[in-house]
Amino acid sequence: MRGTDQSVLIAGAGPTGMATALALHARGVPAAILEADSADRDRSGSRAIYVHGSTLRTLERNHPGLGTDLVEEGLVWPTRRTCWRGKEVFSRTYDDPGGDGKFPHFTSVPQVRTEAYMHEALDEAGVEVHWDAGVERVESREDGVHVETADGREWETPYLVGADGGGSTVRSEVGAEFEGDQSENSFIIADVDEVEDEDDRLPLERLFHYDDPRVGGRNVMLVPFTGGWRLDIQCIEGDDPDELCTEETMREFTGAVMGEQYADSVSWVSSYKFLQVMADRFIDERRRVLLAGEAAHLLAPFGARGMNSCVADADEAASAIAVAYRARTDAVARDEVELYAARREKAAEFNLEAAGQALEYLQGDNPATVLRKEAAASLADYFEPAGEYLDDTPYGPHDSPPIVSTGNY
Repeated sequence: MRGTDQSVLIAGAGPTGMATALALHARGVPAAILEADSADRDRSGSRAIYVHGSTLRTLERNHPGLGTDLVEEGLVWPTRRTCWRGKEVFSRTYDDPGGDGKFPHFTSVPQVRTEAYMHEALDEAGVEVHWDAGVERVESREDGVHVETADGREWETPYLVGADGGGSTVRSEVGAEFEGDQSENSFIIADVDEVEDEDDRLPLERLFHYDDPRVGGRNVMLVPFTGGWRLDIQCIEGDDPDELCTEETMREFTGAVMGEQYADSVSWVSSYKFLQVMADRFIDERRRVLLAGEAAHLLAPFGARGMNSCVADADEAASAIAVAYRARTDAVARDEVELYAARREKAAEFNLEAAGQALEYLQGDNPATVLRKEAAASLADYFEPAGEYLDDTPYGPHDSPPIVSTGNY
């Protein structure tokens, strides 16, 4: 099957699947997407709002104009601020928060807008999305993959990328399993629309508030994005997440944290217990199926490693498949796919550990961690690094996964 013009199939039309298709097209490999939902599916909620600079550069490299579109659509907030039980312990405003390169360090934009630009890019590239065509059966063979979809069609492909999310059928079909655990606490996540009157708007800043007395001593995070705000509230012992998600309670919380002018601006709310899991393997036994994104790993969102690591998976999966697709020997093709798995499994382990550190820190069960936080809060007025520690630590370490990537030389 190698050397034919058959399309590589991708299960899932989320950011991972679309990024994979664009990356394959950029490498001269035909691709098509199989999506379980309909074309008019509801994509409620801002979800992944923080797009790393490295992700912007990857998207721009694979489809010129896509990264710059997201930069123009998004915003870069200039201020980081942290409070402890009602008192400010850290604040820093940057004169040039995005840096001075072509792409900023990050942009803050709702995922639905990111996906809209990715769909436009797929149309420009001529990559077809088959809607209402969820993968139901996968049979991996030595020379390719046989796929059956919910619309009754059967497909043959040299390689299949499972980018069909946390409940991945592809992962199940190749016998891979999730391993890990979930957060002890629930988290309430709400989207709050920006108010019309500019004089009533909050300044553009990322706020983290430990034990915020305005919401009963719960941790609060507030982050702006284009057109609105993300409000995260960490539940405490005894909380009923369903009760906290009611319109009345969220109106009260939003008004207390953001001001009464925002109280009626909640547009979406949900509650989560975050999973910290990864598949026990990212490829099938015949090296024809690759798992990517949330089909391969689910992370707590602290540090914004979720969608950004998914795009990195997509890019590396495409690179591996592009070589394997044209390889003259089976051994070379297998090695490229195995290299993908080795690199992205290592990256997933790193990201899980990093997100896990932030999650453990926020859940506050460890007496030593609690003592460190309280000591830092008491010193913040006199010792700036103490305040910066409180500001930084909820997001986990800033290091990158220990793998080689392009753009370093």
